Amino acid sequence: MRRILLIATGLLCLSAQAQKLTDYVNPLIGTKDMGHTFPGACVPHGSVQLSPDTDTIPHNVGGVYQKDAYRYCAGYQYEDESIVGFSHTHMNGTGHSDLGDILLMPTVGAIQLNPGVKEDTRSGYRSAYRHENEVSRPGYYSAFLDDYGVKAELTATERVGIHKYTYPAGEGNVIIDLDHGIYNYDGKVLWSNLRVENDTLLTGCRITNGWARMNQVYFAISFSRPILRYGGKDVSDKSVYKGFWRRFDMEHDFPDMAGRKLKTYFVFDMSDGTPLEVKVALSAVSTDGALKNLRAETAGKSFNELCALATEKWEKALSVIKAEGDEDIKTSFYTSLYHTMINPSVYMDVDGAYRGLDRNVHQADGFTNYTVFSLWDTFRALHPLFNLMDARKSKDMLGSLMKHYGQSVHKALPIWSHMGNENWCMIGYHAVSLLSDGITKGIVLDNGQALEAMLNSSTLSYYDGIASYMKLGYVPLEENQSAASITLEYAYDDWTIYHLAKAMGNKEVADRYKERAMNYKKMFNPATGYVSPRYTDGSWKKDFNLYDTHGQGFIEGNSLNYSFFVPHDVKGLISCMGGDKEFVKRLDRLFTEDLPAEAYEHTEDVTAEGILGSYVHGNEPSHHVPYLYMWTSQPWKTAERIREVFDKMYKNRIDGLCGNDDCGQMSAWYIFSAMGFYPVCPGSDQYVLGAPALDSIEMQLEDGNTFRVKAENLSAANKYVKSIYLNGKPYTKAYLNHADVVKGGELRFVMSDKPNKRKYKEEEKPYSLSAESN
Repeated sequence: MRRILLIATGLLCLSAQAQKLTDYVNPLIGTKDMGHTFPGACVPHGSVQLSPDTDTIPHNVGGVYQKDAYRYCAGYQYEDESIVGFSHTHMNGTGHSDLGDILLMPTVGAIQLNPGVKEDTRSGYRSAYRHENEVSRPGYYSAFLDDYGVKAELTATERVGIHKYTYPAGEGNVIIDLDHGIYNYDGKVLWSNLRVENDTLLTGCRITNGWARMNQVYFAISFSRPILRYGGKDVSDKSVYKGFWRRFDMEHDFPDMAGRKLKTYFVFDMSDGTPLEVKVALSAVSTDGALKNLRAETAGKSFNELCALATEKWEKALSVIKAEGDEDIKTSFYTSLYHTMINPSVYMDVDGAYRGLDRNVHQADGFTNYTVFSLWDTFRALHPLFNLMDARKSKDMLGSLMKHYGQSVHKALPIWSHMGNENWCMIGYHAVSLLSDGITKGIVLDNGQALEAMLNSSTLSYYDGIASYMKLGYVPLEENQSAASITLEYAYDDWTIYHLAKAMGNKEVADRYKERAMNYKKMFNPATGYVSPRYTDGSWKKDFNLYDTHGQGFIEGNSLNYSFFVPHDVKGLISCMGGDKEFVKRLDRLFTEDLPAEAYEHTEDVTAEGILGSYVHGNEPSHHVPYLYMWTSQPWKTAERIREVFDKMYKNRIDGLCGNDDCGQMSAWYIFSAMGFYPVCPGSDQYVLGAPALDSIEMQLEDGNTFRVKAENLSAANKYVKSIYLNGKPYTKAYLNHADVVKGGELRFVMSDKPNKRKYKEEEKPYSLSAESN
């Protein structure tokens, strides 16, 4: 199966005995109908994600949302049969989008500046292509453009996208479309300009108003051969005032082009048969910064040399974990690991200059500045995974959050940080979780400043009902339609503040936030034993539907799933639900009772592929739920449920992901769970035990230590954990401490086809706030 899939997608991986870890990565694996993955070229956490875009569906037309735009969050749809061009910035698996900056497309023949429509590729500059001529692997992408007879190859450095175009003999064109974008719409591009500096060098900038309210992308483009002729046009051209620029013919060989919808072309003599290489460097600071990035990362290097370097970077990054076992599962594992290393992305020039939240240029002194923090998703497992695999990188990311805080006029940590902007997407103030988790796990920060930032973020009165939350202990439904889910997530976030304040000896803050962390209890309706929203007067929502994901007080979820989101106090949650027996019954019901389609059919981020019974794995709020059995009298069911999720939700095929990867969270769940443990409550130092998916996993830790996980007798039937040994000794706890892992050693699972129905003693169960001694 694995061999057939990889050959069919052109991955050049000829056997299951491939030596390189990159051979186990399939960047084409994505989500059914969503296409929220980009298959193109990048390096780990690079600023550039150079990838094909396969259509130009706008986000809205005349202010009316176009629902098909959702399928193009990453620009690429595997089912499409044509490519519009290759743009340099993409999101990894998000449910909303932006970017698609600086699109290039090689063509031959008559110049066309419109992309045309997929029903007729000859109507514009797009081209048909076939998957049998498409190759996608870490650091490299290629496709053959049938309409032009051009082979397009892509690779990348951190800040530069590198193209290699092999044309048929004659003249070849490069279209540079500065109006193209993902989630585009009329007026998104505020301005763009392009300068022809000489016959092989271009510079320019484009400024957009999208999910990032003001995104400035400067570029420098170098060609490997001289331009014969060129031109361009602002196809909007609606400006009444044109000043004295009107004296020039700006559409032909004029070296200073600009406009709101600027589309340009460049023609080259390709008669000698040598490919054209194009290097596109990006900067958020200036064209000078883009030129510095271009020279520092690519000067004197050919496409093939840069491609080899990109592959080496991926091989080194992936080698942090060595896994052995089933070949299909290894592909899912390493593809997941690859996905965790795309975002967050480096957001600074080679000299450390970057554009801050205040739109000013700052200097990163002693740290790497990052952007693209999808925190509602990634606080759960992605950032805890960085704390384990690469604490130095994680420290830089936490430093980036603190710089965001320092530049914020709101004096708040980011909610969703994106290209030097706050886009305010989703709920909670989950940056506090990242800081608490990092500090708890040994990352050295200024704890006083971190706590100050956490307190300010949690008291920003005009953000998502915080004023009411501080007064009532919950967010009322009339104030926010996601009120119930917001309250639950605030309570968890408040626990992370309590946990850090307590560790710092700040009793006043710890006591206050411990009380706030218990606010989740105010959301359990005694009539149902499940969470439901309340109004300001304390009354509960009438005609409440436990299953419905629409209009019930929850965002991208329902009460049946969200009621289990109390990761910091599972013991207290069990009590709210009526005790152990009832709690297990409700968990079983969640995983076995089918969720009716009408309950989620109008929620874009919840689809049938990501649902197991009524448990929604395709969206993040439930990711910890399979592990909750470990607090109960039936802990063996965690292994059962995890295997069901493995088998249904992560498959070695093109539509193998069950939902949005959301900047690596879906993949981070798989990495942790395949290793046999998971951070149910980030901010604590515990990983709750589950059941591994591979025979052997070896993690190389930063200080030279190695942590190994072995699974004896593992098979499809042997999914239950019979016994566990840590460093050769029987292990009886339901969790590991972070210190157990980072000091190195071996965790050995002995697997069986029958559950070991032992029960954990109270002192062997994972952390709960209600069980904490005062």
